[in-house]
Amino acid sequence: MKYKVNDSCIGCGMCTSVCPAVFHMGDSGLAQAIDGEVKAEDAAAAEEAMGGCPVGAIEQA
Repeated sequence: MKYKVNDSCIGCGMCTSVCPAVFHMGDSGLAQAIDGEVKAEDAAAAEEAMGGCPVGAIEQA
């Protein structure tokens, strides 16, 4: 599974705190997802980050 962060991101950092293996803050101050498949051991945390995003900025790619 892959994830992407859309233009709705407000840079709150929630996803990076829940799943730092998949999400990080970019130079723009907004979240970014790794480019590639999420490892099995990170899948539950990535799903939690997607569900917890306050603006729905995380999508499955």
